[in-house]
Amino acid sequence: MDAPINPWRAAYETFKASESAAKMGVPARDAAFARFEAHGLPTKRDEYWKYTPVRDLTPETGVSATSAKDAFAGVDAYRLVFVDGHLDNARSDRDALAKVADLPDAGADWVNTVYAELQGKKVEGAQKQIERPFADLNLAMATDGIAVRIPAGTSLDKPIHLRYEGNKPAHLRIVMLVEKGASATLLESGAGALTTGSEMVLEDGATLNHLRAQTEVADKQFTALYARIGAGSEFRTFTLAADGALIRNETELTMAGEEGNGYIAAGVMGRDHALIDNTVYIRHEAAHCESRQVVKNVMDGDSKAVFQGKIYVKKDAQKTDGYQISQSVLLSERAEFNAKPELEIYADDVMCSHGSTTGALDETALFYLRSRGVPEKEAEAMLVAAFVDEAVLEIADEGLQDIVRASIDAWMAERAAG
Repeated sequence: MDAPINPWRAAYETFKASESAAKMGVPARDAAFARFEAHGLPTKRDEYWKYTPVRDLTPETGVSATSAKDAFAGVDAYRLVFVDGHLDNARSDRDALAKVADLPDAGADWVNTVYAELQGKKVEGAQKQIERPFADLNLAMATDGIAVRIPAGTSLDKPIHLRYEGNKPAHLRIVMLVEKGASATLLESGAGALTTGSEMVLEDGATLNHLRAQTEVADKQFTALYARIGAGSEFRTFTLAADGALIRNETELTMAGEEGNGYIAAGVMGRDHALIDNTVYIRHEAAHCESRQVVKNVMDGDSKAVFQGKIYVKKDAQKTDGYQISQSVLLSERAEFNAKPELEIYADDVMCSHGSTTGALDETALFYLRSRGVPEKEAEAMLVAAFVDEAVLEIADEGLQDIVRASIDAWMAERAAG
């Protein structure tokens, strides 16, 4: 009897034969799929997936959205809308964006240089490598996406907003090059992507602010973000995730130039059986760099949050300042938070720290508010907002901070009404 055909292999071969996008970066795609096929779907036996095993996922697994609204719908932005894995030109501002940034064709030399430049590389000298099968799946089967080059010295007048819609298991790729002294803001929202993969290169003195809202994801979403930060550059990323059946966000920053700054923050809100995982790896390769990880989780019902954060400091990365904090408030006795902070340091003149706490809302503070006439649910909402705000303050733009706060307030109001 013939051996059964691997459904993922069959899906990949069909993709290569039918999708025009498959012609870009073929060697990188083939190498990525080989890694994914060799690893298979993650299980509890995989160290960095033991809290987040993946079950019942096939190449045909679709996605769906909740009734939540697009958090960034009211933001004045260059909006690019992807439906079922492909750009909807009629609803997108691609032509307007092309007037202020370079959107080269898929075959442009610089795109093929950056494409897959950061992903799949081993961390030199690290005790253990992190395998990222969904990042490999995304790279192998990306149907569409966006490549953006922000010219040197350019500051975009408004954010770029990537909007994901549809029900198919879409895989979307984001490639950004922010040249010397340039700055930009990137927003992402929507449930219409099973995987997204991002490679972001910041040249010296560049600034990139990234904000992602995962408040509409009903089923699964896997993201992988790789950023290389040049000398004197600053990269900030914030994710607000709520109620997804399985959300896994992987972020890997490489501090490649001296005096670079990399900040990662997240607010997680979970109810029912939600599972939300933030896994972070920051590599300090250059001296005098600063990194921060601030993750706040608010979990209710039978939900589960996971945080795995690692700071790796190479021998020559002296004067590194690495800070990591992950905290969780459990609103239910059945809710769960798993934390795995790690430090791997080979330099001798550094300041690195990590901490993690889990507990209920402060009963004293809750009693104080109740004694002043504040209803219980409103008092809980006030304390939750204050708790998560330490992460929200990592967002550079105050207007975007307020949008995130409004989403948190809406989540607490819906919880109170339910």
